[in-house]
Amino acid sequence: MRRHLPLAGVLALAACCFLPRVARTDESFAKVAEEVNLKLVKLFGAGGIRGLASYGTGVVISRDGYILTINSHILDTRDLRVHLADGTRYQADVVAREPELDMALCKIKDQKRLALQDYFDIEAAAKLPVMEPGKHVLGFSNLFQIATRDEAMSVQHGVIAAHAKLAARLGVFEATYKGDVYVIDAITNNPGAGGGVITTRKGELLAMIGKELRNELTNTWINYAIPFNAVVEVPTKDGGKLKVGVMDMVKLKEKYRPAPKMEAAKLKTDHGIILVPNVVERTPPYVEEVRENSAASKADLRPDDLIVYVDGYPVQDINGFERILGTYAPGAEVRLEVQRGEKLLSKTLVLGKRAEKKAN
Repeated sequence: MRRHLPLAGVLALAACCFLPRVARTDESFAKVAEEVNLKLVKLFGAGGIRGLASYGTGVVISRDGYILTINSHILDTRDLRVHLADGTRYQADVVAREPELDMALCKIKDQKRLALQDYFDIEAAAKLPVMEPGKHVLGFSNLFQIATRDEAMSVQHGVIAAHAKLAARLGVFEATYKGDVYVIDAITNNPGAGGGVITTRKGELLAMIGKELRNELTNTWINYAIPFNAVVEVPTKDGGKLKVGVMDMVKLKEKYRPAPKMEAAKLKTDHGIILVPNVVERTPPYVEEVRENSAASKADLRPDDLIVYVDGYPVQDINGFERILGTYAPGAEVRLEVQRGEKLLSKTLVLGKRAEKKAN
């Protein structure tokens, strides 16, 4: 007698033959991690005091040494150092910032020795459709400064938990970026991770890991990443709004919004801001008084405003504020980001000419 396989069994066997392969839970991403690591850099700059990390992460986006990273305090230095995946070290300059996107663009200085073969196509990343919640992703960054020189970045495996607006803060400061983010089901946002990337399991670039922030709704730390197709509205000189995205900063580079140079310079402009007395080593630039009919009064600056950014450049203290303002000429328009209460406001300051003191 011949035994016949039941019809249901035949159909089940056929279905198994044609079903797409399901990823195993123990599947290795070592090859993808190796390829992604070649396109990332370790950044070292300002910090190292009061719990502020002096290290971070960046992503290489061009053959000629442009690096995209998060807009953080570590860039507030004249000695920004870059470690490539092969261990070579370079100096870099900050060439553009956008506080509303919370991103910055840097460039490696030494072009003669530079020979970058591996970099991400940021334009392709900006064109990717929104990833749906439930998709598996990989996170790469130099969290906790585990990697230096030629050591590989840390790798994490997680899931996109949500795609939503960011409502977060760090201490009393609201996050400057308030657009869409990917909320990640993995502990990605640690010290040093800012500027790292989230990719698909194939290594396709998706988003940039942000700073350490707390969710305003739950007061818990949030793990998130900013998509490279993010678009925000920034104030214009005429009081309107202009939509800008990551690609605007990448394409315009130094012409987007040049970062002020760090060299000290004699203050030759008048802004009408009277700051609090500079009595300690790092006195925050709080506005104590605004002179009438001055550039500051016309920009609606008020006492107790805290100056956080000057043209996208973070200011840590009064000396830093005066150093940056010293690089501008009379008539220049300067965009200030000020903390007023719990809000971060943008103000445009048109600098006047500083009156020269008459000799007795």
